[in-house]
Amino acid sequence: MREIILDTETTGLSPTQGHRIVEIGCLELLHQRPTGRTFHTYINPQRDVPAKSTEITGLTEEFLRPHPIFTQIVDDFLAFIGDDVLVIHNAAFDMAFLNAELEWAKKPILPMTRAKDTLLMARKKFPGSPASLDALCKRFAIDLSKRDKHGALLDAELLCHVYIELLGGRQKTLGFDAVVAAASVAISVARHKVNFPQRQFTVPTEEEALHRAFVETLPNALWKSN
Repeated sequence: MREIILDTETTGLSPTQGHRIVEIGCLELLHQRPTGRTFHTYINPQRDVPAKSTEITGLTEEFLRPHPIFTQIVDDFLAFIGDDVLVIHNAAFDMAFLNAELEWAKKPILPMTRAKDTLLMARKKFPGSPASLDALCKRFAIDLSKRDKHGALLDAELLCHVYIELLGGRQKTLGFDAVVAAASVAISVARHKVNFPQRQFTVPTEEEALHRAFVETLPNALWKSN
């Protein structure tokens, strides 16, 4: 099962107000384990970058200007995510921006059914508790020391840890591996079992006579029924 952990950074809160994506970070999971494959790019939004956005991401208009625009990276991005599930924290936000960019680039939009929202997962698992990415990292004791600013790939890496914990944590996976390993050993032993030839034992006559005499002293002995 292939899944893509995905995060974006933007110039603001809504694409309907003209805000654009400035960074995309993706991380590939196979069977809920990171493969090491990532997709990461900064994007020239072709507009100014508000000071509030820079405070959050550290990205400025000057830094982003030399980077490619969305239409120049869209094919690589779509090739990386393929048709697989997108694991996103607050999926409605990122999907709205991605679909706005895809529409502007004249590409098919991504259906919401492809998104698995970890924000909703966290709210269901911990009702009434804070469910931001920071709060969940603290809950699961995930190291936040590198997160001075928001960054799409860094946040995707943090979300990967959170997602695994929301699914039950690594212990679930390790336990499953232990069961599989034990079964493999049992199968291996069964396949390599050696059948030794039956051995015949002869009881000396004097020992058999002593045994019969002893049995006669026992009331209701099982040997007498044979």
